[in-house]
Amino acid sequence: MRTIERTTIFKRDFKREMKGRYRHLLDTDLRKVIAALANDQPLELRYHDHALTGNWKDYRDCHIRPDLVLIYRLIGQERLVLVRLGSHSQLNL
Repeated sequence: MRTIERTTIFKRDFKREMKGRYRHLLDTDLRKVIAALANDQPLELRYHDHALTGNWKDYRDCHIRPDLVLIYRLIGQERLVLVRLGSHSQLNL
């Protein structure tokens, strides 16, 4: 199992989203995705997990909800870094 690290920006994003429209679903849906990523299990197709390009080339994103995106990074075999959480427009994607 990978060690999970949350960036300061991710913590702020999470706090904001817990007040938003997905607040009732966020905790359970996000936990499910993070658990799968931490255990190196493939995500379901509905999460649209894919690598990013450009300035985000070493990062991946998945869609917790259609307009709620988790940006993360897998470092080696030991670390999962949660980088950002928000809508496409909030994350400038």
